Amino acid sequence: MNLAIRILLVDDHAIVRAGYRALLAKQAEFQVVAEAADGVQAYQQYKGCRPDVVITDLSLPGISGLEVIARIKQRDAKAKILVFSMHQQPSFAVQATRAGALGYVTKSSPPEVLLRAIHEVYAGRTTLSADIAQTLALAQLGTERMALDTLTVREFEILRLLVEAKSIEDIAQALNISTKTVGNCHYLIKRKLGVSSDIELTRLAARLHVINLLELSNPANHVQCTTL
Repeated sequence: MNLAIRILLVDDHAIVRAGYRALLAKQAEFQVVAEAADGVQAYQQYKGCRPDVVITDLSLPGISGLEVIARIKQRDAKAKILVFSMHQQPSFAVQATRAGALGYVTKSSPPEVLLRAIHEVYAGRTTLSADIAQTLALAQLGTERMALDTLTVREFEILRLLVEAKSIEDIAQALNISTKTVGNCHYLIKRKLGVSSDIELTRLAARLHVINLLELSNPANHVQCTTL
């Protein structure tokens, strides 16, 4: 009888996934049953394989890891998801947790931290790597950071796309919502963050490292962000 924890790996870099797979293959209690290189694949693989634990990055082509988490949790409220990301900014951990992730481990963590986190998430317990837990605690002192953390998962995702200079129409299509909903969220985001224009919104996003930590793959996006 196979009692191994069945895992879905989600990362857009094949070499990175191979590294995860090699690490997990050394542990008899884990079995990688599926992989995905983007958010759409991740959602489809989850539906087809129903893994015990999903390990996902946040920076993915197309829909982000946050949206993937939210969609999987909407389909299966009992889904157990662990974020394994390079992002050490606490707001990403906050949003991942709000979207439905049980764990958040940074890629700078030792391998044993990831392995332990898989067990914790599989058991239904919340877990954070030490570095993100400390940063998260310190970040609570910042008023701007706290304002950013008042955004809902959907609002944070729209903010991410806005600072990439995506149009209202593109955002609506990417998230499968109406342009009116995007417009309403755009207004609420600015009100919650205390800014009156898109220029101020972009500056605030840069100041809070939202833009830098997204590590946009297309260099053109970095230029566009300054002209929003």
